[in-house]
Amino acid sequence: MVCYQLTKYRIAIDIGGTFTDLVALNQKNGEILNIKVPSTSREPAKAVIKAFQDFLRKTKKSEVSIIIHATTIATNALLGQLNLELPKTALITTSGFRGIIEIGRQRRYELYNLFIQKPRTLIPRRLRFEVEERTGPKGEILTSLNKNQVESLAKQLEKEKVRSVAVALLFSYINQKHECEIGQILKKSLPKIYISLSSEVAPEYREYERTSTAVVNAVLMPIVSSYLDDLQRKIREPRVKAPLCIMQSDGGIATKNIVSKKPVSMVESGPAAGVIASAFYGKVLGIENILSFDMGGTTAKAGAIKEATPEVVSEYEVAGKVHSGRIVKGSGYPVRYPFIDLAECSAGGGTIAWVDEGKALQVGPISAGAEPGPACYSRGGKQPTVTDANLVLGRLNPKYMLGGKMEIYPKLSEKAILEEICGKIRLELTEAAAGIIKIANSAMAKILRIVSVERGHDPRDFVLMCFGGAGPMHGCALAEELKITKIIVPHNPGLFSAYGLLAADFRNNLVKTIMKLIDEVDVKKVEAVFQKLELQGAKLLEKQRVPKVNMRFIRQMDLRYFGQSYELTISTFKPFTEKVLRQTVENFHKKHMAIYGYAAKDEPVELVNVKLIAVGIVEKPKLKEKPLHREKPSKEAIIAKRKVFFEQDSDYIETSIYRRERLKAGNVINGPAVIEQYDATTVVYPDWMASVDRFGNIVLSMKKGGN
Repeated sequence: MVCYQLTKYRIAIDIGGTFTDLVALNQKNGEILNIKVPSTSREPAKAVIKAFQDFLRKTKKSEVSIIIHATTIATNALLGQLNLELPKTALITTSGFRGIIEIGRQRRYELYNLFIQKPRTLIPRRLRFEVEERTGPKGEILTSLNKNQVESLAKQLEKEKVRSVAVALLFSYINQKHECEIGQILKKSLPKIYISLSSEVAPEYREYERTSTAVVNAVLMPIVSSYLDDLQRKIREPRVKAPLCIMQSDGGIATKNIVSKKPVSMVESGPAAGVIASAFYGKVLGIENILSFDMGGTTAKAGAIKEATPEVVSEYEVAGKVHSGRIVKGSGYPVRYPFIDLAECSAGGGTIAWVDEGKALQVGPISAGAEPGPACYSRGGKQPTVTDANLVLGRLNPKYMLGGKMEIYPKLSEKAILEEICGKIRLELTEAAAGIIKIANSAMAKILRIVSVERGHDPRDFVLMCFGGAGPMHGCALAEELKITKIIVPHNPGLFSAYGLLAADFRNNLVKTIMKLIDEVDVKKVEAVFQKLELQGAKLLEKQRVPKVNMRFIRQMDLRYFGQSYELTISTFKPFTEKVLRQTVENFHKKHMAIYGYAAKDEPVELVNVKLIAVGIVEKPKLKEKPLHREKPSKEAIIAKRKVFFEQDSDYIETSIYRRERLKAGNVINGPAVIEQYDATTVVYPDWMASVDRFGNIVLSMKKGGN
């Protein structure tokens, strides 16, 4: 049984910096329909509607069972994108705590910069209000809520034309009574206002982070709700009555109505999809450890799947500054919500190369994006990009972009590099192009190290999954840098993130703060907490039409050594007994050793939070298997030969160019080679060989005696 009574097509739509991708899965025969259109950065919904209309035209007699969407509208709004003006938002907090989001943590993201600028406060001081009330640290009511004060405050909010309100009271994560009372009063007086209660959005201790999460959620509610309502209205036609679901930052999906109430859950919606697709492919192929590498038009992103499970973090800084692939602590807005652990850098196909004042070649962080795009697109772009460098080095076919539908111009790439790079520093055209690629590869290797080495994993134990429109071009270079010996390029790498939406399950996260030393934990009371969370999770899944047979509940605990500032999330089991508790603590010691290099087993351990992930299993796409042909590719598979530059030879090499659609399962290709397809190009380095597996994936492996 599956979550939905599927009819014919399941639709996944992913908005990227350069292209918007639509993948349609035919439920009857398992065939995939791919559609790619240029993104419209200022009005992202336009590209979504265009892709969906293209789908409807191509499948006139079809029905749609579900639409799953990944979008970066939440992040873009907080970053100040045009046409996404932040709504007027207010904050209501306990008397004396009005300045909490301004004070925050005393953390400087640039330690020696005397002129550091903290991120702008999302709510100005005049719209931050205090109310008389007080809840104690054990949930006891010390001072009752002054309801008359809240009613007067409601009139003031109406006068100020506030559209959204965040409510964050002291210790409300233990007792939410006063927050609920404020919410009821505001809803009665101002029925159209959006309300974000911290005890519902992030019921965890740490006042600043919980308040920040509630504020970010409140700011995003009007924007995301309006966007999703408008999108659903425009895609609704007589034959399209399918539910609209959204990818969340933790790699799960949820219906539009649930996400509209908690938009903070979809801040990193788009990047998570690629990691979920990698994990799904890993399960099918029997690979447990995967480094997910997604290189698109604007950025490159890396994630890790360890023992078939994507790595997840419990806190993220939204709209923060990125330095060497890391979000710099203190530079953004903290959000307490599970996020797929990703590292990101400005190294996409459209990333601009330039020469700084010291006459040094630089790549990024600015991107040419979809408009005007790289110089070779002939859309007005004058600055050279990573795509232009790859074109000059012979790695891209100027006549086969998007399967030949989009022509690109090598002469414009050459002109841009000659004028903007060679004209400013003493480099020849090829040297400059190779230098651009080398710098981009260095930045991308760094983010792969962040999600592997810095998390206590050896990259040599992992398989590299390369996707995105530009990822397969750079895979071999990155694998050599990290000593990885196997690379997988999926069937449609340029649409792989969208494909991941089809493999994502429904997912809801629930948490209850405990704050007790392990020796003080009553396992029966903790089991009761887990059971209560399971009931809440089941109700959420029922609202999303998930049948009970497809419900799964994953139990976790946040543990730390007593006195530590932060905790590690450890899986635990059902039923929760003394034996399970001891095993969970032992697993905590092991994880602490893997990440930090030591385990203090003599130190007392503290249970901070009890967590539950309510999962609604959906039917996964079926990968088509084909019989293996132990033979060389046919002559028809080689469409041309051209000179391609390879770093290890420091020269152009006559290289065979293959059309991927003409390769058969079992075919083996010795590098150097280039494999072209509709949505991506795979570059096989001289020391590598490529084979096609039974699912049509390209598997790259080092030749014997290779580097």
